[in-house]
Amino acid sequence: MTRVLGRSLVAGLAAVLVAATLLAAPTHAQARSRGTDVVSRAVSFPVANLNRTLSLCLPDGETYTVRARLVGPRSEVLGADADRINVLVHDGATGGWFWNLRQHPAYDYAGSLARQGETSLVIDRLGYDRSPLPRGTSTCLGADAAMLHQIVQHLRSGNYEFADPGNGTTPAAQHVVVHGHGLGASIAQVEEAHYRDVEGLVLMSWTDTGHSPLAVDLASRQSATCLQGAGYARFAPTAATFRNGMFATAPRGVQRTAAGLANADPCGDVLSLATNLVASRLAAAQVTPPVLLLYGGKDAYTRDGAPARQAASYLSAESVTTHVTKGTGSALPLEASAPATRTRVLRWLRGLN
Repeated sequence: MTRVLGRSLVAGLAAVLVAATLLAAPTHAQARSRGTDVVSRAVSFPVANLNRTLSLCLPDGETYTVRARLVGPRSEVLGADADRINVLVHDGATGGWFWNLRQHPAYDYAGSLARQGETSLVIDRLGYDRSPLPRGTSTCLGADAAMLHQIVQHLRSGNYEFADPGNGTTPAAQHVVVHGHGLGASIAQVEEAHYRDVEGLVLMSWTDTGHSPLAVDLASRQSATCLQGAGYARFAPTAATFRNGMFATAPRGVQRTAAGLANADPCGDVLSLATNLVASRLAAAQVTPPVLLLYGGKDAYTRDGAPARQAASYLSAESVTTHVTKGTGSALPLEASAPATRTRVLRWLRGLN
């Protein structure tokens, strides 16, 4: 420090000028945090329902449309480029609404991230809500991972469409981070291990080997329904079962809204769960980018000790950050602790820059 203070006046003036320049030009993270003019636009992606991943299953190979919403600062959603797009992949039984619950703005994960400068793509996976699939047995979880890869590639090239052509040209993403909840996290993990095309994974409420007896029982009952010839089947057969499994602290209004929006799952996904669990466990060891693992301490679908075991399975990841929120259930973005979850995610994302 003494040597720095003793430098020439010219060097000191140069340092002042550099500091002034840095203050005048905000850092990338600071610039992103100021993006408060939020817009939301419907988009669509043509996808081939194929599977070449570790998750062995047989989809029908047809082309379908996966629909989604871009939510973010106006300058990125309606611009030519977006620095980073966060792809949000939902669990079974839910849908894109899980990440973008506009009926309850304080629990709108995508909208809240957008107000902090982050752009998100909120997907309805094939067979859910705005991405209909006539026969639920026509797809499977391996195909979900392959379709996610196609969506990531479309995002990088900008080769996808606004539902309203009047919105102009869709933005191309320079970087992509995938956020997954439950089975959505497993799909994201399998996709990254096979295709290696994303810069980070935010994985919520997922375990490859630590499922609770409740989760196993509900999955077994759902599989039995599908084996009887159903095209779609519910993981949680009643609204009360859904709420008890997903929530520990969410406001009653949020729970009611979510239970009313809950979906039946395509039976092709349900019947490929066993092979997907094997593939997901193998994929974890092959994941290379940074991983953020988030859990609720009162997740009814996860055994005690599962977070630590899951973290230890990422043998090749650049880094693994794990956090368990005490007293919180599975649906982290919709629980009372949602603001803290978002803050933790934002801090981690900005560490990637």
